[in-house]
Amino acid sequence: MRKGIYFRIGLIISTVILAVIFFLPNTPLFNYMPDWWKKNLPNKGVVLGLDLRGGSHLIFEVDLKRARQITIERIGLHLQSLLEKKNFKPSVKVEGERIFIQPVSDEVKRLVRENYPDLNLTEQGQNIVGELPESAFKRVETTSVDQAIEVIRNRIDQLGVAEPVIHKQGENEIVVQLPGVKDPKKALEIIGKTAQLEFKLLDEETTLWRELPSLIKQGEEEAFLNQWKAKLSENNEIVFQKIINKDTGVIYKRPYIVKKEVLLTGDLLAEAHVSIDQRFNEPYVSLRFNDAGAKIFEEITAKYVKRRLAIILDGNLYSAPVIQERIEGGNAQISGSFTLEEAKDLAIVLRAGALPAPVKLIQNVTVGPTLGKDSIEAGKMAVIIASILVVLFMIVYYRLSGLIADFALILNILLLIGALAALNATLTLPGIAGIALAVGMAVDSNILMFERIREEIRLGKTPKAAIESGYKKAFWTIFDSHVTTLITAAVLFHFGSGPIKGFAVTLSLGVAINLFTALIGTKTVFDFIYIGKERKSLSI
Repeated sequence: MRKGIYFRIGLIISTVILAVIFFLPNTPLFNYMPDWWKKNLPNKGVVLGLDLRGGSHLIFEVDLKRARQITIERIGLHLQSLLEKKNFKPSVKVEGERIFIQPVSDEVKRLVRENYPDLNLTEQGQNIVGELPESAFKRVETTSVDQAIEVIRNRIDQLGVAEPVIHKQGENEIVVQLPGVKDPKKALEIIGKTAQLEFKLLDEETTLWRELPSLIKQGEEEAFLNQWKAKLSENNEIVFQKIINKDTGVIYKRPYIVKKEVLLTGDLLAEAHVSIDQRFNEPYVSLRFNDAGAKIFEEITAKYVKRRLAIILDGNLYSAPVIQERIEGGNAQISGSFTLEEAKDLAIVLRAGALPAPVKLIQNVTVGPTLGKDSIEAGKMAVIIASILVVLFMIVYYRLSGLIADFALILNILLLIGALAALNATLTLPGIAGIALAVGMAVDSNILMFERIREEIRLGKTPKAAIESGYKKAFWTIFDSHVTTLITAAVLFHFGSGPIKGFAVTLSLGVAINLFTALIGTKTVFDFIYIGKERKSLSI
């Protein structure tokens, strides 16, 4: 009997020590800990959520219509390249969500079906018409949102935001919460960039090239395109390069005519980082392609020696170097009139990958740190006042037994905070509500047991026998109520969003810990008081 009690006492002390160690990073004492402690023991603790710490709450909408269009356009470009390699003289045009292919032949149909079995092919006059079924487009839409979430998560990770919350909402919305973000504008720009990196050839052979103006003012691009659109061939388009006058800071745009055919895309990129040009001391972004991309890049540079290759990001031309010779190894660079900070941001976007479709910001709410601080103080005050009232009530109503219940209550809160710190959980206002509810359930459990013990005493049992019988009879009632609460919390966690999940986590931990403190903690104290002694009365 004694060994069992001492084992339980040791278990309680051990859990308390672990809870303190895990929660220590959230206290000022952690600053005085030696380096070996900070390196080898937990050093994160509980992280405050957006509503407590301040930060940005953003909601993005993925353009699913554009995602469908991008898919069709990519299929069209690939089919054009594929048929050219097979020595056809193809004409592949995309109109809406349909692809018109020439020439009409069984061999062309076979090649298209082999590469795109989902395409429904029909003959209309001099064209083979390809259309994707709605089921294929639904897969594209779902995949686009999922890919956008992953790209946004990768970009935020490289920004160094601690404990971001990113999840899907509805069919095409993405919720992003960035606790503690000091520069939401910069984060917003990096998250929202489409980052469609493309390599295309400049068409300097066209007669229009010599007619293009060297510079136009920023803001005149749309009017310029409307003026020149009719003069371009169907295989060409105009893109602009941003030029900044270093003396005045005025921004101009330089127009270029490029081939529509995309020779290489950013999805084959393996690495992007910032380097400094030693000659001019200007930053540029170094690129390295993966094995497949390196092979394609080598073929491009071998085929188009002495031609200019345009490097285009999100429709903006960054540089157009002349290919001097075949380049092996898949290395390239993007240079332009940008600062070191702009080059770093560009590298982040390229490393994280391209968004599969444009995203539009539909909600931007900034939570100030002052509001967060007020929320923390209000939450603390609510928990402190509630705890004091509960502690006083238990002592007044249950006397010594109430004091033992208060010990279990304090143990419950201590272990709960330690468990949250061990999981590096994000604490939010709903999470504090979960803690308050868990505290209420802890008190409720002790009341059930104490009332059972009172009933046993009224039946004439000794205090020791009444305690044993009361705990046994109350066990399944307490266990059942806690299990049903855990099931509810699990459902909330699985189907809920950020704040709801925070509530579910704290509630689940609180319920599990309460089973330990109520059924083992208080029982251990009672057993320690009555071990080897037979008291005639019980203060309850």
